[in-house]
Amino acid sequence: MTIVGVLLAAGSATRFGGDKLLSELADGQCIAGIACARLRPAVDRLLAVVRPEATALAARLAAAGAEICTFAGADQGMGASLAYGVRQAPDADGWLVALADMPGIATADALRVAAALRAGAPIAVPCAHGRRGHPVGFAQTYGAALMTLRGDEGARSVLTQNAAAIVDIAAAPEADWQDIDCADDLARARQSFANASARR
Repeated sequence: MTIVGVLLAAGSATRFGGDKLLSELADGQCIAGIACARLRPAVDRLLAVVRPEATALAARLAAAGAEICTFAGADQGMGASLAYGVRQAPDADGWLVALADMPGIATADALRVAAALRAGAPIAVPCAHGRRGHPVGFAQTYGAALMTLRGDEGARSVLTQNAAAIVDIAAAPEADWQDIDCADDLARARQSFANASARR
């Protein structure tokens, strides 16, 4: 089976007030670069959807192992960006969808979701402490629905319409699905990464 990762990195970051995905967290690594590097081992290919003008971001993501997919229609919303990413790999057996502003996603959890798809799960979602998180895995049967998404709700409509097909995958207790939307989120993430480095 071929599992393709789709890393959504084409947001406008208006709430952050700047290019948050290039903000550094630890050891010179930026938010998007860490998210990319953590997802890469779980998939056969990793596509990163970026804006045309995001050349510096594209370079960092390429260095982290992603194939760059430039999407001129990024202002149409996250759903449109996701649809575009999936359309770049229409023959995949499944897709792992992740957000570039979630650097706390663990590689182990991404591997678990990918393994569930390979084992036949229709939709696989990591779950911890009664919450569902990321990345979300979709089998090939949902490709057509993903490719027609629009707006800014990502794949929420596909999940809602196919709730019975969702397989919850036990994630690590320390699962971190906090996205970075503001300066306080960035400060928290930097502290979290510093603490993790100190424990190693």
